[in-house]
Amino acid sequence: MAEPSLVDRIQLGEDSTLEFKRVDVTGQRVRNPDRGAFADELAAMANGRGGTVILGVDDRSREVLGIALADLDVVEGWVREICNDSVKPALDADIRKFTMETVAGDMVPVIRVDLARSLFIHRSPGGYFRRIGSSKREMTPEALTRLIQERSYSRLIRFDETIVPGTGRADLHFALTRRFTLSDPTDDTLRKLRIMSKDDDGAERLTIAGVLLCTPEPQRWMAHAYIQAVSYAGDRTDIEYQTDSRDIGGPLDEQVAEALHFLRRNTLVRATKNGPRSDRPQFSERAVFEALVNAVAHRDYSIAGSRIRLHLFGDRLELYVPGALANTLTPDSLHLRQASRNELIVSLLARCPAPTGLGRSRLMDRRGDGVPIILKECERLTGHLPEYSVLDDSELRLVVRSAN
Repeated sequence: MAEPSLVDRIQLGEDSTLEFKRVDVTGQRVRNPDRGAFADELAAMANGRGGTVILGVDDRSREVLGIALADLDVVEGWVREICNDSVKPALDADIRKFTMETVAGDMVPVIRVDLARSLFIHRSPGGYFRRIGSSKREMTPEALTRLIQERSYSRLIRFDETIVPGTGRADLHFALTRRFTLSDPTDDTLRKLRIMSKDDDGAERLTIAGVLLCTPEPQRWMAHAYIQAVSYAGDRTDIEYQTDSRDIGGPLDEQVAEALHFLRRNTLVRATKNGPRSDRPQFSERAVFEALVNAVAHRDYSIAGSRIRLHLFGDRLELYVPGALANTLTPDSLHLRQASRNELIVSLLARCPAPTGLGRSRLMDRRGDGVPIILKECERLTGHLPEYSVLDDSELRLVVRSAN
């Protein structure tokens, strides 16, 4: 049986994945629907199975009213602003303009807002909502807990194996995927590697690990999965003292390589000529490499809106990694014990080639030698051990002192 068209669905009325809204604009302001209530509706859909909102259709009479052509851009901007500013984390909505036929036979503009089932749990002005039938319902603590488990927020569930809605095999980059397969990647091979998995409807989707390592621009789906690199003149964080900055995106292994390039571009190397010439860098590149690999491998990708931050100063380097330490690790036991938050990401990074000159052939060493190498290299170069600390049980900070 053919799926009903959008026109037919409108005639049948609202349901769990379809919502209508009449739009009233005065001047340059949207008066109806109410901004907060509309944000709640969008978040409720994203917290559920996703869905579609049609702006320009009366939700009571189901009549196509349209939106004045002169107001179309105002309404579109209003919707985009709500998605970005009124819902946390921000919603990734597909906003499109098209025309529909009225009862009188006229073609009028409307706006369609499509929302996929989200990876995250969204809070809107009224709280936490989920779509049930044709209306939104505020979630009870029990329902919110179940949703957290469903969305793989629980630390007992591997978040990096979660499927990413709206993705498909066409989003894979052949050369990136080929690094993990001995032959041309088949669907069966990709499923075994857990780069792809089937969703509830049987459609093949990329997993979070697949998006992060096998697509050229993972930030299309996970906008927070990047490294923010900033260099400061002096020893304090002040925008007036910034000398360089860059948001480093792309696949995780490319992020590590580009962050190392940023380090080289913004740090000093002192040459001494007492006897044969020798160069003494401001920071140990090997130590920073290990720290960056650990950051992209072990950060908590379920914390939307939080990115890895690499800050360079005249006297130190600071690296901030989203997420508390995995399992029962503490800053004092990092060099003694091993635990992985993202087992799949770690296993894939272990197959990626490392940049030359860093003492290993593959990006990730699964023996857990990363932190001991960081400690050894920093103490050898500067005489100071690096300092690990956990901020608010939600972020790991590493401070590396500069060589004199």
